[in-house]
Amino acid sequence: VQLQASGGGLVQAGGSLSLSCAASGRTFGTYAMGWFRQAPGKAREFVAAIHSSGGRLYCADCAKGRFTISRDNAKSTVYLKIDSLKPEDTAVYYCARSSAPVGLTTEDNYIYWGQGTQVTVSS
Repeated sequence: VQLQASGGGLVQAGGSLSLSCAASGRTFGTYAMGWFRQAPGKAREFVAAIHSSGGRLYCADCAKGRFTISRDNAKSTVYLKIDSLKPEDTAVYYCARSSAPVGLTTEDNYIYWGQGTQVTVSS
């Protein structure tokens, strides 16, 4: 399984960005997908997950409405839309495929990782 993340870039604070992650393989719809991010000098952290059923899980701060995760099983693609971007959202964003239909918040739940896409938010 290979994951290819895209959609990152330089955005002004208050703007929006949509990230995409395309997966290879034929079993995309069977597994949960997740997004993580790693800011400079910080550990990688969980952002959001979407279960194979379509149910969603967000990090505590991410559940406040700025982040929306979605998936298109026909295109084997998972998306992350970020609204009202803040400078503290600056990070490398990684997509990952879970080993199970239900996504969790911990990295050890995910067995395949994309290469990451850089999101930089200017103030």
